[in-house]
Amino acid sequence: MAPSISSYLVIFGVAVAVTLVATPVMRRISERMGIMAEPDARRVHTQATAVLGGVAMFIGFVVAMGVAWFMSDFDVVFATASEPVGIVIAGLVMVVCGTYDDVREMSAPAKVAAMVLAGSVLAFAGVTILNLRLPVLDALILSQDLAFVVTVLWLLAIVNAINLIDGLDGLAAGIVAIAGITFFAYSIKLSDSEVLLSNNIGPLIAIIASGVALGFLPQNFHRARIFMGDGGALFLGTLLVASTVSVGGRSSEPFTGQTYFLFAPMLIPLIILAVPVVDVLWTVLRRTRARTSITAPDKEHLHHRLMRLGHGHRRSVLILWLFTGLMSTLVLYPTYTGAGEAIVLPVAAALVLMLYTVFHPVLRRRAN
Repeated sequence: MAPSISSYLVIFGVAVAVTLVATPVMRRISERMGIMAEPDARRVHTQATAVLGGVAMFIGFVVAMGVAWFMSDFDVVFATASEPVGIVIAGLVMVVCGTYDDVREMSAPAKVAAMVLAGSVLAFAGVTILNLRLPVLDALILSQDLAFVVTVLWLLAIVNAINLIDGLDGLAAGIVAIAGITFFAYSIKLSDSEVLLSNNIGPLIAIIASGVALGFLPQNFHRARIFMGDGGALFLGTLLVASTVSVGGRSSEPFTGQTYFLFAPMLIPLIILAVPVVDVLWTVLRRTRARTSITAPDKEHLHHRLMRLGHGHRRSVLILWLFTGLMSTLVLYPTYTGAGEAIVLPVAAALVLMLYTVFHPVLRRRAN
């Protein structure tokens, strides 16, 4: 039998609590060791800030995984140890490489190599995209070689999306928390409907990702006392990859509520993560047209544009959180109700939010 919801909630609580305790500890260690993010032209913060948040989240993740390992309710998930071990190792690779980049800066090719290594670890451990259903088309059963390549490319896309959106205090952590809870709820529904096998590790990784992000958030919301850094962003991205691959890459059967997505489960995480995905696509297009390096830093991301419109730091973050929540509604409401017409309300709410985003600062300036 699949683990109960109460067992998942216990693991979620452990992830939140351990990260909540570990984060201020890592902040003090970071400050004493002088591992700080200094203000510069491409950052919006104005004072040196600790950057070992990724290590704190990794500690919360490992402890939560360890507790789950010892709970009998998760025996079916850990029956084959290769996937859990592979996810832990891939996460460790990203934390170590990302933290090294925070301290000394790695070259872009070296960072890509580290991401490829993490994706390869996942693939070798069995965390691969087995079924790829494209819109309108039937599901494709991928060969072992092709599954490996697609999994690594998926990791490169999602990890970089989370890394690029990590530009304002609390933004990336909040988006990952919302995405993790949404994907957990989505995967539980598929599991209850027997679309997923009971031993699927996706729901567990999704709820832990959400837990460590929420546990980190109190120290990271504006004004942040610690940043997750590349170590945290790459790590959280890896957890989302492991979860989405385990669920979306293995659910090939049609399911009520998926009709809205044209029976393409791998589109689900792209919809939930619309904010970072759109941001990374826009970034690539913008820098390609300008004939600059794709890795060149700038202040043209979505959150920077919101702040230039007149929104403050916190409001910009809250707007993008709310937009992520609305996109998550597009996934969960039809999935749980089977009513495709339900997309009208969240789409209308999204339009209202967009109008508020664009016009509120203008109206406020006119009023003054």
